[in-house]
Amino acid sequence: MKWTAVALVGLAVALCGRWWLRRTDALGRTRSFPWFSTTSALLLGCLLLWLWLAHKRLEDRLALAASEISGVKATIDCQGFGEAFVDATAELGRVDFGHDGPRRSALIKRSQCAALSDYMKSDKRDPTTAQVIAVHVLTHEAVHMSGVTNEAVTECLAVQHDARAAQLLGASPEYARSLSRRYWTTFYPRMPTEYRSEECRPSGSLDAHVDGAPWATTQ
Repeated sequence: MKWTAVALVGLAVALCGRWWLRRTDALGRTRSFPWFSTTSALLLGCLLLWLWLAHKRLEDRLALAASEISGVKATIDCQGFGEAFVDATAELGRVDFGHDGPRRSALIKRSQCAALSDYMKSDKRDPTTAQVIAVHVLTHEAVHMSGVTNEAVTECLAVQHDARAAQLLGASPEYARSLSRRYWTTFYPRMPTEYRSEECRPSGSLDAHVDGAPWATTQ
């Protein structure tokens, strides 16, 4: 998107330059300025550039939150329209794994990034189902980037850091805890078996004893 925008702005400049160099014809008559083509290229280029900047700001904001959760310098890649169009996978986010463990970057699907953007723009009082899940997806991938590979362990640690993630995205402590409890009570029990553990509970072996754990707010 960025380079398409740059190319369109460059085209607008080139059209202006071409007209300036050839502003009169062989008979000395002034040529009409190419207003339509120049303006169209410039406006479309500026629109695409604005969309790219908004996309980049969103990625940077999410990366800051993911870095705080993971404890490493993390990057977030929000899936673009073209990628989403050809994507047939069901996963909502992904961290690739190398021979030395998880990468420090995560792909977040387009729908999830859109929900995260909507959440950050909202008052956080009553997030939609999509927004609650999207915040958790970000937290889950952040835990992966910290070096955890097992899905059940990752999921359990993520539910304990959802409140912190929500606060990093602008929620008050009260609203962040509410989001965390909602995911824990409504969505965690529905996760596939490989994403759940009986030890994900108060005083269980996966209890990280953090203030934001959903069970810490329900006792």
